[in-house]
Amino acid sequence: MTVTGNLAVLGAQWGDEGKGKIVDLLSPAFAVVARSQGGHNAGHTVIVGGDEFILHLIPSGILHPGVTCVIGNGVVVDPAALFAEIDQLHARGLDTTGRLLVSSRAHVILPYHRDIEAAAESRLGAQRIGTTSRGIGPSYEHKAGRFGIRIGDLADGRPGGRLAGLIEANVGERNRTVAGPALDWRSVWQDAARVWERLAPLVTDTSRYLHDALEAGRPVLFEGAQGTMLDIDHGTYPYVTSSNATIGGVCTGLGVGPQAIGGVLGIVKAYTTRVGEGPFPTELDEAGAERLRAWGREYGASTGRPRRCGWFDAVGVLRVNGMTALAMTKLDVLDHLDELRICTGYRRGGEVLIDPPPTIDGLAACEPVYETLPGWAGAGRTAGVTDERDLPAAARAYLARLEALSGAPVAIISTGSDRGDTIVRRDSPVGRWLDAGAPAAGQAR
Repeated sequence: MTVTGNLAVLGAQWGDEGKGKIVDLLSPAFAVVARSQGGHNAGHTVIVGGDEFILHLIPSGILHPGVTCVIGNGVVVDPAALFAEIDQLHARGLDTTGRLLVSSRAHVILPYHRDIEAAAESRLGAQRIGTTSRGIGPSYEHKAGRFGIRIGDLADGRPGGRLAGLIEANVGERNRTVAGPALDWRSVWQDAARVWERLAPLVTDTSRYLHDALEAGRPVLFEGAQGTMLDIDHGTYPYVTSSNATIGGVCTGLGVGPQAIGGVLGIVKAYTTRVGEGPFPTELDEAGAERLRAWGREYGASTGRPRRCGWFDAVGVLRVNGMTALAMTKLDVLDHLDELRICTGYRRGGEVLIDPPPTIDGLAACEPVYETLPGWAGAGRTAGVTDERDLPAAARAYLARLEALSGAPVAIISTGSDRGDTIVRRDSPVGRWLDAGAPAAGQAR
């Protein structure tokens, strides 16, 4: 199997790191971009020449003709959300025909999943997780409980068939646990069966497709969703997503072996944000958070919810994923600050921790240990810079310190929201992927 040139792109924080822009930047160097997990709660924003594209299920590579995009078996798919996204792209002149494939083994989200999640969040009260209530969690729960519905099941539209039986049972569960008017399972089944007619041309065994592409030497970019600290095993459980957003999720969510992954690019913001509830050690007070939120447009692409904002947290950024290199986004948001802080450890009692504690109560009891660096407000700006030599000296020093703390080189530096507002270090581990086919950073595509 040919593996040289295959790259995984993962979020290294709490999601919302700017993966969409980086995947878009890298996509011309790849034949295939494949999404491994998550649902339409993930929002990837790409800005090209001032035009904004917000993608939720479809990989950002779809913006490039000639790139095939795969939605893998580890993704949970709301067919209505997928069709709406396809229609929006077509309305803007981007034809996905023949370039979008969906795994027959991916699980579907149906209306009762959304109802179950909203009711569960309501019952939790002050202990709510802060989910999007789009049905992602319950769909994964049904998958793990072995009574979920996969894309391939939608082909069975027979009365009394497997699809009808599963929906009748699942809607019955919903009606027993959710207050309010009952759902009619027959209506849900009929709608689900009708979905197949439009979905069928997109559906295939995507694991086989990827295997054949790799055998043929066609380079593949593996795209993750959410981020490391939201991983259901390694994140701040229970305030996490319902899938594995770390490197292992790429293999299980796409049906490829680990030897297929030639490198791992971790995406980090120059500061830290998170959405939803749960401990956030480096969170700023409301005034400081609001400033970063305004400068960085920190509102969820999927929900519009304001993101919580804090200083860069270097604790545990790399260990789980074994990052080859980092892509640093939103450096320009820090242009306004005279002083910056980096969290280098957590203090709990008299002990300084270099790894996040395993329990949520333990993390909540931690105080960040900060290192202070000078900012560059008044000494220059990073916004729109495409040549590293033009960055202020303090910005270069900040990047160097983050490299030293993380143990991985910064290969890509994003200095604005547009595709062209980017610096690529050609001598970095990621340079070979871009040099394989992507234009130089800063050029319009």
